[in-house]
Amino acid sequence: MITVRVPATSANLGPGFDALGLALGLYDEVEAELTGDRVQVSVEGEGEGELDLGEGHLVVRAMRKAFDRMGMEQPPGIRLHCRNRIPHARGMGSSSAAIVAGVLAARALGPAGGSGPGGSFSDGEVFALATEMEGHPDNVAPCLAGRLTISWTDHGGSPHMVKLTPHARIRPVVLIPSARLSTEAARGLLPKEVPHKDAAFNAGRSALLIAALTLQPENSLLMAATEDRLHQNYRAPALAGSADLVERLRAVGVPAVVSGAGPTVLVFSTPDTQDLIAPEVGNDWHIQQMDVDPDGANVQFPETR
Repeated sequence: MITVRVPATSANLGPGFDALGLALGLYDEVEAELTGDRVQVSVEGEGEGELDLGEGHLVVRAMRKAFDRMGMEQPPGIRLHCRNRIPHARGMGSSSAAIVAGVLAARALGPAGGSGPGGSFSDGEVFALATEMEGHPDNVAPCLAGRLTISWTDHGGSPHMVKLTPHARIRPVVLIPSARLSTEAARGLLPKEVPHKDAAFNAGRSALLIAALTLQPENSLLMAATEDRLHQNYRAPALAGSADLVERLRAVGVPAVVSGAGPTVLVFSTPDTQDLIAPEVGNDWHIQQMDVDPDGANVQFPETR
C-alpha cells in the first residue's frame, strides 16, 4: 500500500488565465493498493456519501489511464481510501488533485515503481497525462510541483511549466462559500473572442503579477497586478456573491480575485492588509489562511511513512 498526498491549488490568480497557478497547504491523501478482485473505494471528508465508489471514481479512472499509458496489464482490483480536505467544485483544484493522485499512485504501484515495457513513466509523462485528463495545465502544474507555476502547452500539445518561489510576505487567504460551481458551467460563460486591448491588458498584468508575487510584494503593485479583463466579469452572473465580495475587498485595498473558476475568493494577503479582510466577509464564507505548499504532490511508500 502506498499513500499519495496532493495539495489544493488556485489557478488564474486574476489575470493569468489558464497559465498561472499556486499550490496551497491543504491536502487530500489517497491510500492505494492493488488487489485480486474488485474496485473498492472509501471516502472520508469532502465528497463522503456523494462520490462514486467504483470504476467511476476519478482517482480510479486516472489510475486506469496511467496503467494503459505505461503498457501495464490492468489489475483486476484496486483498493482506495481517500481522505479529502480540498472542497469540491469551489475553484481549489479538487479534480486536478484527484487526477494527479491517481496517476502517481499507478506509477508507484506499477512494475519497479513505474517502469513498464517502454521504460520508466517520467515526470513529464505524468504531467502530460494529468493535463490531458484535466484539459489544461494551470491546476495540474502547481499540484505536481508546488509553489507558484507558469504553465503552457506547446504547438505539439505537450504541457510545460516553470516553478517560482513567492515572496515570504505573501500569505494566501481563501474565502470559501458553501455554494458550488462546476468548472464546465463557468467556462460556458466565456466568449469565444475578446477585444485585443483586453488581451494586451491581461498580458501586462500577468507579467506584473509575477514580479509582485516573487520580488516586490507591495500592496499597490498587487492591486494593479491582480486586475483582469478576460474571465471574471464574464463569469460574474454565475458568481454573484463572489464577484460582490471581490469588489468589496478591492474597494478597501485588498488584492482579491476569484480562485480558478470560483466561487472561492483568493486574497494575496500581506501584513498591511490582513486586518482588512474579515470586516468585508459575511457569515456565509469560511476564512482560511494558507501556507504556500513548497513541494507539490508526493508518494509515501510503506517504509517511509
